[in-house]
Amino acid sequence: MKIVNPATGEQIRTVDEDTTGSVAQKFERATRAQREWRNSDLGQRKATLRTFSELIETEQPDLAKTLTLEVGKPLAQSHNELNGFRKRIDFFVDHFEAELEPEVVLRAADLEEVIAHEPLGVIGNISAWNYPYFVGGNVLVPALLTGNTVLYKPSELATLTGLSIVRLLHRAGIPENCIAAVVGGPDAGKLMFEQPLSGLFFTGSVQTGRAVARAAAERLIPVGLELGGKDPAYAASDVDVPKVAAALADGAFYNTGQSCCAVERIYVHQSIYGDFVEAFVAEVRKLKLGDPLDPSTTLGPLARGEAQLVHLENQVSDACSKGARVLCGGKRAGGPGFFFEPTVLVDVDHSMQVMREETFGPVIGLMPVPSDEAALGLMNDTDYGLTAAVYTNDAERAQQLLQELDVGSAYWNCCDRVSPQLPWSGRRNSGLGSTLSTYGIEAFTRPKAWHKRLA
Repeated sequence: MKIVNPATGEQIRTVDEDTTGSVAQKFERATRAQREWRNSDLGQRKATLRTFSELIETEQPDLAKTLTLEVGKPLAQSHNELNGFRKRIDFFVDHFEAELEPEVVLRAADLEEVIAHEPLGVIGNISAWNYPYFVGGNVLVPALLTGNTVLYKPSELATLTGLSIVRLLHRAGIPENCIAAVVGGPDAGKLMFEQPLSGLFFTGSVQTGRAVARAAAERLIPVGLELGGKDPAYAASDVDVPKVAAALADGAFYNTGQSCCAVERIYVHQSIYGDFVEAFVAEVRKLKLGDPLDPSTTLGPLARGEAQLVHLENQVSDACSKGARVLCGGKRAGGPGFFFEPTVLVDVDHSMQVMREETFGPVIGLMPVPSDEAALGLMNDTDYGLTAAVYTNDAERAQQLLQELDVGSAYWNCCDRVSPQLPWSGRRNSGLGSTLSTYGIEAFTRPKAWHKRLA
């Protein structure tokens, strides 16, 4: 399999893909290893994962460069991801023991009832390329800490980073067969899911997520799905326009818009719309598109290459054919690599793909609304339900709006934000289950009911 730099289109290296036989062998080894790992000392697990975090810090310059080379993430943002990942490791290490503690729910003279929390077994995880440390780590770290073993298929677009994660886990002290990388494209993922796994965890498209859910349902095993979104934001009439315009420009274009929780559509109260559009476009024009290894670059290439360029072109073309106007950008950039200019569209509506279908790139539509109620109706007009943001100086106003939005994460005066302490979950086409928080630890355990009666 070829690893290609999306900033240049050039091949970085090749890697050997897994086969039917090698995947089956890795599963058998993980199954045997799990029997011992689930009984290992919890203190040793903690120490091992802390060592893993320290190794990431030691190797961070090389890890960040590798991440930037293979997915095109601007170098400063690669460092941000690595720093944030270490904080997530800290959270999981600090909290997993409490989630494994047996719960005594009844104690009588001759009877005790206890809930124990056991690992699922061998976990299958297909991860994503846009935040490979975050997305992969949300499964790998709590799964290992709670006594599971893992077959981990990094995205084919972030294979080198995925292999680095596994290498450092082994160096930290995780037994070799407790975490194994499965290398390849979609076929490798299918081979992994053909194994009799104890749980399936996937991050990616809705179409593939449904296939994963069907496979899990056939076997009656737990499934976790993180499938993306069409995340809205609303700027109410009372906001500081320049401040909010800057915040939403960052939320829309950070990581070149290639984030599940990136702002993908913006509604603005009509009383401030003109000023907002002017301020927003001014912020977007400050972005620097170019070599992601250049520390001054803020907008890199599209990791999915030509296919994603065509997708963005189609969205812009569809919008313009229905009356939208391009205020800046609107086309792919010249030169080598897979770059698309940061694009702002106005005169948009919900007949256009750009306001309804996931964009996952540096394109955003701005739409005026006459009232909070109108904004609420448009924000809920979607098949997705990942995040939504409301900007207002009125806490009660924000509360009333956000509680009516069918999303997993509600943002007041912020956006495009994830915290280890809070569950990361989607509704409708945005997925099933939760990662992060204590819910993201519980996801890798199952309860066993103990009835203990004295003789």
